[in-house]
Amino acid sequence: MTTEQAVMGRTDGGYAGPERRGGGVDRRRRFMFSLLYGGLQPRRRLGRREGDQHRPIIDWHGPGLLASAVLVLVLCVVDAFLTLWLMAGGFVEANPLMAPLVAGDARHFAITKLALTGGGVLVLVALAQFRVFRVIRAGALVHTILGAYVVLIGYELTLVAQVG
Repeated sequence: MTTEQAVMGRTDGGYAGPERRGGGVDRRRRFMFSLLYGGLQPRRRLGRREGDQHRPIIDWHGPGLLASAVLVLVLCVVDAFLTLWLMAGGFVEANPLMAPLVAGDARHFAITKLALTGGGVLVLVALAQFRVFRVIRAGALVHTILGAYVVLIGYELTLVAQVG
């Protein structure tokens, strides 16, 4: 133990100097405020510490990720309309999770579909720098989902052409 640690009263080797933080509310307890403020005033573009290179939490993302996320949501709405149109033409929903919703109220189907897709995209964008299964970054999954939606919409448009 150093003399300074003994004077400060610490025996564990940690910092025992005067408290420098303000006496206000612990900012970690204001989750929603921090989330909204960080979304409107982004500043963190890289991880803060060297150990953050594997799991950095950042609040600034490139325009490509924004464009992909918005396009996924737009194509989700297009998919919902095309699905309802095809169902009216006698087709059957292939997704077993969405089939009961399509058979019911169209409004509930559309709201549920957009909420699930939007929530998933929101989580993937928020965790864009994390690696999924230590292989692919979550942000890259947004681009992959966009590609899948483009293929799906193309397929649905060929089905609409067959019906009409």
